[in-house]
Amino acid sequence: MQPVEELRYLILAAQREAYRQLADRLRPLGLTPSQAEVLTVLAQREPLSLVDLGELLVCETGSPSRLVNGLVEHGLVRRDRSDTDRRMITLTLTDRGRSQVQRLTDIDRQYHADMSRRLNGDDLDHVTRALWQLVGDRPAGRALQKRR
Repeated sequence: MQPVEELRYLILAAQREAYRQLADRLRPLGLTPSQAEVLTVLAQREPLSLVDLGELLVCETGSPSRLVNGLVEHGLVRRDRSDTDRRMITLTLTDRGRSQVQRLTDIDRQYHADMSRRLNGDDLDHVTRALWQLVGDRPAGRALQKRR
């Protein structure tokens, strides 16, 4: 196996393993990692339009309307008409959504602590820098850059 091919599969394996671990932790809340990302971004930046939300997400390229629809149906997100432009819809968290975000924060904190035990210090810095070189100019990288 060529080094670049090995890297490709290691990135894929790391992403799948991280997704599985996070999904297992979120299952008791009835959320997927993608839904959790939407709630987290809204908690940090609300109110947001659907387009603005989509520009900040890594989990979904394009329009996150499917994700938002599910969160609205579960009473976690609310759609409202903008006060400044009645044609525009803004998204905000409901009280129930804010409660879920508090639980998500605890899950994230524990998940990050577990990850830090496996990879920290200079190793974490090197891996992070290398991954930014791979994704920094791509849509997912640009979404992350906007959230920094």
